[in-house]
Amino acid sequence: MAKIETPQPVRGTQSLLGEEADRFHAVISAFDRVRRLFGFRRVEVPVIEPTAVFARTIGETTDVVSKEMYSFEDRSGDSITLRPELTAGIARAYISEGWQQHAPLKIATWGAAFRYERPQKGRFRQFHQLDAEILGAGEPAADVEAIGLAAQLLAELGLSERSTLHLNTLGDPETRTKWRDALHAHFSKHRAALSDESQSRLDRNPLRILDSKAHQDWPFADSAPGIDDFLTVEAGQFFEAVTKGLDAAGIAWVREPRLVRGLDYYRHTAFEFVTEELGAQAQLLGGGRYDGLMESLGGPHTPAIGWAAGIERLAMMVDAPASERPDAVIVPLGEAGEQVATKVLASLRSQGIAADMAFRGNMKKRMAKADAAGARFALIIGESEVEAGVAQVKDLQSGEQNAIAFDKLAEALRR
Repeated sequence: MAKIETPQPVRGTQSLLGEEADRFHAVISAFDRVRRLFGFRRVEVPVIEPTAVFARTIGETTDVVSKEMYSFEDRSGDSITLRPELTAGIARAYISEGWQQHAPLKIATWGAAFRYERPQKGRFRQFHQLDAEILGAGEPAADVEAIGLAAQLLAELGLSERSTLHLNTLGDPETRTKWRDALHAHFSKHRAALSDESQSRLDRNPLRILDSKAHQDWPFADSAPGIDDFLTVEAGQFFEAVTKGLDAAGIAWVREPRLVRGLDYYRHTAFEFVTEELGAQAQLLGGGRYDGLMESLGGPHTPAIGWAAGIERLAMMVDAPASERPDAVIVPLGEAGEQVATKVLASLRSQGIAADMAFRGNMKKRMAKADAAGARFALIIGESEVEAGVAQVKDLQSGEQNAIAFDKLAEALRR
């Protein structure tokens, strides 16, 4: 008989158990607490979208769209894509599902996203993101609110002192156009010395050369004209209002003039929380204002700001939460004890008592399981206990043991 080959996980995916899963969900739990504090409503959007949603919003010439998306034709011949990020799907839902009536709308969600890229520390082909957006709000106060939510989340996770907020402005469309032209002229003088990737970006998107990872590009990026030389009065006032709002909220920040967003629909505020603890994957959370995104999908002009954070990356940095432990483990002895134990187990759980049952092995092994589970109490139910209508409740910390009636167990365990 041929040996059946054991299936292996798809490269770039992972399964989580125990502490790893607990860290992952500790991040999600903190996110859910903080979004409620800030009044961000929970939303859910599909994992699959028409490919055009991402081609229009992320940009057809970007690596994500041209190289990294999981796209396929469904049985109707339509091009469908597993989402590489969450914002585009939220924007599509805002336009097509009537969410505009709720503007300004503060929303938050989390879920899986997919990109075909080389797996490395903190980066997977199936990964998970937290996402927060404020849609239909063009005021600087919305930027402060979004960044404040991010800062509070990192504080909840114990990461405030281990991360730094980098902040920049991309200006308004007039600012951005003038700055783009100046960057193109500057980098064109050094075209031959730029990396191959930056040479390909020069005519399409010279802003992206500023955040190039190629060392040979850095001297030219450092000597490039800064955006402050091209800021309109209105754009400068907007950025000043954001920085004053952050100062008032007690959120520390540093100016990072090389922090950019390549796509034209990004305006004004761009920000990242970065750390020095994860090597090359320094960004913990990043976002910005994208006032032109809705129009790229055929919707009305809608000012908006949002951010995303990789759950796996955050989970690598947080302390492991306390292990989940049952309040009690039932140790049944004999057939009669097992029958009654099942009834007692269901009764305790229905009354909010976390309970489990040691149903295998002799008395010693079952008691060892109760102790290994971290339970506070072991409930011993044998034939004599069944006849008397009681369970022997042993405190596994003190060793004290008492007989308690079945209908009084939940009350006794709560004490």
